[in-house]
Amino acid sequence: MNAEILCVGTELLLGDIVNTNATYLAKELASCGINCYCQTVVGDNPQRLRECLEQALNRADMVITTGGLGPTYDDLTKETVAEYFGRDMVLHQDTLDRMRGFFARIQRPMTKNNEKQAMMPKDAVIFFNDRGTAPGLAVEGGGKTVILLPGPPREMTAMFQSGVRPYLEQRSKTVLVSHSIHLIGVGESQVEQQLRDFMLEHQNPTIAPYAKEGEVMLRVTASAPTREEADELIWPVVEDIRGQYDKYVYGVDVGTLQNALVIALKEKNLTVCTAESCTGGLISQRITQIPGSSGVFHCGVCAYANDIKTALLGVTQSTLETHGAVSEQCALEMARGARRISGADIGISTTGIAGPDGGTETKPVGLVYVAVSSRWYERALELRLGRGYGDERESIRNAAASNALALALKAVTK
Repeated sequence: MNAEILCVGTELLLGDIVNTNATYLAKELASCGINCYCQTVVGDNPQRLRECLEQALNRADMVITTGGLGPTYDDLTKETVAEYFGRDMVLHQDTLDRMRGFFARIQRPMTKNNEKQAMMPKDAVIFFNDRGTAPGLAVEGGGKTVILLPGPPREMTAMFQSGVRPYLEQRSKTVLVSHSIHLIGVGESQVEQQLRDFMLEHQNPTIAPYAKEGEVMLRVTASAPTREEADELIWPVVEDIRGQYDKYVYGVDVGTLQNALVIALKEKNLTVCTAESCTGGLISQRITQIPGSSGVFHCGVCAYANDIKTALLGVTQSTLETHGAVSEQCALEMARGARRISGADIGISTTGIAGPDGGTETKPVGLVYVAVSSRWYERALELRLGRGYGDERESIRNAAASNALALALKAVTK
């Protein structure tokens, strides 16, 4: 079964609202075994909405819409779909009663225009809204289905889980299951070139590379009648790829580097601390994004100035004079110093030139050293993260933080 997502709302076209609904629905459709090949956004205009609906139904068996179900004059999604299927709009008494009860509970008068939300295309399947007034619905006819959901994400997601997912699962004979392999230290083009024949050979499961900032993700996806059967197809491929890229893979289905690190630290009952210069606290911020990180994260020191590196972290004056603040030696001493003052098991550090100024011929913009220090493993890496662009400061900082997190994760595994 193929589906298309059609999001309705002029505010989406103007960029006033980020279209998170499409992202959510695409993932949910995939998990239901339904392919989604197109997504469309259209404003609150009945003629253009009708054109987009017709185009979508020419391409797909099912269209899922969000938005345009409210009580105002420009909320016309239901009416447009009813017209397409040749259905009359009829009063759905249960919906009207639920709306009256909702307004009574919040002690507000229900205005006349709200009754519009209780008018439904004849024979529609209704999905009640437990977080708002506008119900969702499904209209079927001629081998096609249109599912209409409210626009507010809080209402839409709850309705999808409670009503739409069971409705779809009854109509889909397969599930799509994906597992993600996360790599760092290797480029997307290199991975694609090396795995090209391998990817072409596999049609179920499929293998698709995705470039992230400083990282690569390989998504392995299989279609099968059940999740268990899909996993049986996927895991041998995942293990094959892990074997080929062992030194680059930092996890499977871990989401982010920082999440993988926090999970690994908890499993080994270890703690971590940071000493950051060019990343300015970014590593600490990423680690503490993760729920439960308070159990593994001791402290973060943002030591931008050299005298702070010396006074607080114990970087020696001779190191700064001989090698400079941007050096392997300085990075190692920073990591050791953070571990000393915090008592953590693992210290992470960064020092470098994020730009756009400050670079020299011998130490250009993008030169970064990351280091990790522990009782059992200590290492520093030299990174050349600059690409010659004038606006790459943040990309350098982010890549430096990612490499430092990956190095810390390696220390945990050691």
